[in-house]
Amino acid sequence: MLEISGLTWAVTIGLIVLLLALDLVLAAARPHRVGFREATAWSVFYILVAVAFGVWFAMAYGGDFGTQYFAGYIVEKSLSVDNLFVFVIIMTTFAVPEEHQHKVLTFGIILALIMRVIFIALGATLLSLFSFMFLVFGVLLIYTAIQLFRHRDEDPDVEDNAVVRGARRALPITEDYVGGKLVTRVDGRRMFTPLFIVLLAIGSIDLLFALDSIPAVFGVTSEAYIVFVANAFALLGLRALYFLVKGLLDRLVYLSTGLAIILGFIGIKLILHWAHEDISTAVPEISTPVSLGVIIGVLVIVTVASLVKTRNDPTAKAHAGSLRAHKHGAAQDHE
Repeated sequence: MLEISGLTWAVTIGLIVLLLALDLVLAAARPHRVGFREATAWSVFYILVAVAFGVWFAMAYGGDFGTQYFAGYIVEKSLSVDNLFVFVIIMTTFAVPEEHQHKVLTFGIILALIMRVIFIALGATLLSLFSFMFLVFGVLLIYTAIQLFRHRDEDPDVEDNAVVRGARRALPITEDYVGGKLVTRVDGRRMFTPLFIVLLAIGSIDLLFALDSIPAVFGVTSEAYIVFVANAFALLGLRALYFLVKGLLDRLVYLSTGLAIILGFIGIKLILHWAHEDISTAVPEISTPVSLGVIIGVLVIVTVASLVKTRNDPTAKAHAGSLRAHKHGAAQDHE
């Protein structure tokens, strides 16, 4: 059992809030198009921060917990890349100006982190009270994996989002982005800008991703602290990674397939853990090092296979994958 002091929790949360504040201040103070060099520098910085934390964590709490952290971080990082696909779709659908994309991403990451904190607390409580929740989480991940694999060549339909539809009907929306404001006044009347709708879309999508990613990371560690830091450090680098790889995302044609395999594997791991604890110790468990090896192996194979595929077939285009089929042929709308 991992024992984390209140001081360590406070310092960790303080560090994450400080990094988020830095991102938010930079986005608000100087709206601009983020170039390749800047995106690369920030991406490397956040990865180094995550790795440095992992090294310190392993030295302070032992190699086993360190391995759990890195496995959780890699799981969340791989899922966050799929999240980037959806961000690209949202930015394109709503024609968000490049100088405001930085701000949208930062707010989106904050919303994602808040939702994950809520789900982490809920998930940790359920797992500590009811051991059969490992079975429930495992079945949920296998179902998600099957749905993602079935609809791997589709993209989520942002316009069919219930939150977005409801906001469009209920709120007065301006035609343009009004300098990146969320709320403005037109002829004395308070109106919302399209940027507000974009944030609603990203927030609702973040909620769906949290429902998948939290059970996934609980599959490699049952420690709430590790789940939290793995999610936080994976999300902190998401903004910079978006600007770095958005031009390359179309080439990762097998990513959704790879993520479906990873989610299915972790689902099986959770079910085996439940069976080992509740049915019989003779039921084998999958160790964290094995999980880490499988996850890294799948991601490497998927990346190489995708690059080979797109080099041989330049018309091949990646998709984020969807958990349900679209109505009225909406699956083709984003192609």
